Amino acid sequence: MSQFLTLFNSAGPQAFSQMACQVAPYFSTIDPLVTDLRANHAAVQVPFRREITNHLGTVHAIALCNAAELAAGMMTDVSIPAGARWIPKGMTVEYLAKAKSDVTAVASGEGLDWTSEGDKLVPVDIVDAEGKKVFTARITMNVKLA
Repeated sequence: MSQFLTLFNSAGPQAFSQMACQVAPYFSTIDPLVTDLRANHAAVQVPFRREITNHLGTVHAIALCNAAELAAGMMTDVSIPAGARWIPKGMTVEYLAKAKSDVTAVASGEGLDWTSEGDKLVPVDIVDAEGKKVFTARITMNVKLA
């Protein structure tokens, strides 16, 4: 079992999210809460705060990218075989609507072959507090097996 998954299950979402931000401090800028983490699935909530808004008063594009990368990275980590490694190689995004509330990023690894090396295209959708999709990303994760 992934170290991250073991930690998530034992520490709980709040403590795990704080620890994740200590390991990768940039994620703390969005004050994330990893609410669900399991093989092929991760959900990350981001509260609406002035610190992450743009000139329009909506969630900034890079804050959305940050949430997407965190969700995709956590999901990838708990989905790959023991001893394997991963690193993000690229991200393609689409901004579908203004995010004017808390948002939730959901990464899905369903249908991806985690048992082979190479690039995996991880889809992430972000929805607002009303469930409206405001952002979508496709993040290329490069996986190396042990």
